Amino acid sequence: MSEWVLELAERLIVGRKRDARCVYDVQAKQELILACGRPGISMAKLARDCGINANLLSTWVRNHERKADALPAPAVIAAEAAAPAFVPVHIEAAAPQAQAMLQLQARLPNGVVVDLGGCDLPQACELLDVLGRMRCSASTPA
Repeated sequence: MSEWVLELAERLIVGRKRDARCVYDVQAKQELILACGRPGISMAKLARDCGINANLLSTWVRNHERKADALPAPAVIAAEAAAPAFVPVHIEAAAPQAQAMLQLQARLPNGVVVDLGGCDLPQACELLDVLGRMRCSASTPA
């Protein structure tokens, strides 16, 4: 056992009640709970070294963690109160892009020539979609 554990064990139990239950020093109890959170510390060994039941120590630690989870840190509350819920976003309108003009000429199997001069891409796509859905003599059943 290290010296700080021995010193903590001496300060931990300050008296006994009539029914033989122990009365614990609040400061020593808090130090013991915080010591359990250190890396590499065995809660059972620490409880044994301090002369208390490991289940009692784990109950203290669990209750401490619940209290810590229930109460948010004051700095977090202040930061949340200072920051607005929504942040305004400014979007600048993009400069209109020049549409590329297409020159399209299509010769259909029935001899019709479709000449699209000076149309933009969306118009050309729409026209080709309509032409693709039309029935022609080659696909019409006899």
